[in-house]
Amino acid sequence: MTMSTEVPFETIATLIAEFKRSGIAELEYRHGDFEIYLSTKPGGRLASRRAVPSPGPVTGGVPVPPSPPPSALQGDDRLGDDGQVTAAPDLPEGACVVTAPNLGIFYRAPKPGAAPYVEVGATIAEGDELCLIEVMKLFTAVRAAKGGKVHSVIAEDGSMVEAGQPLFVLVDV
Repeated sequence: MTMSTEVPFETIATLIAEFKRSGIAELEYRHGDFEIYLSTKPGGRLASRRAVPSPGPVTGGVPVPPSPPPSALQGDDRLGDDGQVTAAPDLPEGACVVTAPNLGIFYRAPKPGAAPYVEVGATIAEGDELCLIEVMKLFTAVRAAKGGKVHSVIAEDGSMVEAGQPLFVLVDV
């Protein structure tokens, strides 16, 4: 029999505030079946668990979006001997990848059944809301760092995403 450990939101908020104030780089906290990991490093410990390194917050350049599982890349020259993807797929010049600010559930719409914030091909302005990331009933709006056109949506609606994981690719209009 497992016992659920509920941690009050105020406790979590205090933990996060103290973490930010402390200046330490990473913190892992466990209490019963509750676990939280905080990091000031893009990707932090979570990046080591993924097949593709996290590009961190990106405002330009050509970062690496998530790849298919290694089994889907058999014979692909981007797959190294260790099973890691060694090169980024082709992205349009000037592409900007919008990444998850934290670990959580990725939602493309403001509520179930509503239209997504943005669709592929939509033109957006700097600051436009693109999606929500939810962790423990706390929703964080992800906004565009620059204007452009939505080239692709990388993350799957309702899926768990990690801090620094690519969500959208934007291109200049």
